[in-house]
Amino acid sequence: MTPTPPPQSAPQQPRSAPRLPRTVILLGWVSFFADVSSEMVYSLIPLFVVGVLGVGATTMGGIEGAAALIVAFATAWAGWRSDLWRRVPFVRVGYGLPVVGKALLAAATAWPMVLTGRLVDRLGKGLRSSPRDALIADATPAELRGRAFGLHRAMDTAGALVGVLLAAALMWWLAGTAEASATSPAAHSVRSDDARAYRIVFGVAAGLGLISLALTFMVRDSGSGDASRKTAQTGECGRPAHTGGPDDRAGGPEARTPHGASPMRPGFAPAYWKTVGVMLLFSLANSSDTFLLLRVRDVGVSAWGVVLAYALYNIVYAVLAYPAGALSDRLGRWRVIGVGWAVYTLVYAGFAWSDAASIWPLLALYGGYMALTDGVGKALVVDHAPKSRRGTALGVYHLASGLVSLLASVAAGVLWDRAGAAAMFLFGAACAGSAAMLALWPEKRIRTRSASERPERSGP
Repeated sequence: MTPTPPPQSAPQQPRSAPRLPRTVILLGWVSFFADVSSEMVYSLIPLFVVGVLGVGATTMGGIEGAAALIVAFATAWAGWRSDLWRRVPFVRVGYGLPVVGKALLAAATAWPMVLTGRLVDRLGKGLRSSPRDALIADATPAELRGRAFGLHRAMDTAGALVGVLLAAALMWWLAGTAEASATSPAAHSVRSDDARAYRIVFGVAAGLGLISLALTFMVRDSGSGDASRKTAQTGECGRPAHTGGPDDRAGGPEARTPHGASPMRPGFAPAYWKTVGVMLLFSLANSSDTFLLLRVRDVGVSAWGVVLAYALYNIVYAVLAYPAGALSDRLGRWRVIGVGWAVYTLVYAGFAWSDAASIWPLLALYGGYMALTDGVGKALVVDHAPKSRRGTALGVYHLASGLVSLLASVAAGVLWDRAGAAAMFLFGAACAGSAAMLALWPEKRIRTRSASERPERSGP
């Protein structure tokens, strides 16, 4: 009797790469158009305030510090409330307010009007940031979270690139290239045509912000708050949104009772606070990027050239953001962030003695630092928060970071005016270098301790 051959199994199809959820893609486009609008303005604000309105670097630092402060408090409050209410309304208001803020900048004739415009703009950023990031985390399983935040940052930065290139083209067309050298006595005296050019760019940016606002009405809420936790539990990909590492059990009982906590009493696990503490040390170095742009102008680059230099930074950032997020999914968040902070240290040390030629490679490296740290840092914070408390976790982090960044920006402005640009950049390099060493050293300690604490904190 002839033995029956075993049935042949069907050939296995190659597994396709996991697809990111619709919410992540849509929020990426929202951020793309928002950053087209925002970055048209951001790269020109320090030139407008110092050159057109005639104020010093200390005032500029105060404006940016106040903007960081309002972002911090608004982000903490919105993150907490979005865990109890719905997230999308915060996102819509958050993308609508910057349109008003940019219109105020276009009409500004004195620095208090600039301050008002920046505060309105940054209030919008604060209201949207934590709820938007929580929407991304709610929709995405843990094994894709680094990629999801990386893609979001890549699309955000691609919009920034388009925005700065559009601003450079408009400034070249409206104001031309015949500008005073930044090292001449007339460095900060600009023609009325140049002031008009700044205002036109700000007005165009306000109009473009309406596209981003319109797209927010296509975003579905994740069912946060009392209504439903289904999306937060499974993610849009249909798999459990397990955080890995210090996961949803890290919050203990608070993970099941979000109403019992607030930004003042968040009740997170020790691993969360250790993570935030190391990141705050770096925030001491992380003064406003407007000082980088002032330095570029200070070494003799024209206004539209400053915008092009900022575009180079955004190109590198956009290209590397998604690969950096994917790398953090494989190698670990702390390793990637630590390398990014080391790059920041080199950049700031270089800016202390930069000239017109060296600022270009330094800004390219700065884009690499942002790609390695921005989206990855948010994923790291989410990794250490329970799924029902992600908005609060991000909000508390942004609040603490914003308070420290306020001090950093004000201190940077004072150092610039009293001790010179080199002293400011060297101080930032020293703080960033210290944070980089801590980030690359305590990773296993943070993970081991949080893992050993989970059995105790997961009980009733």
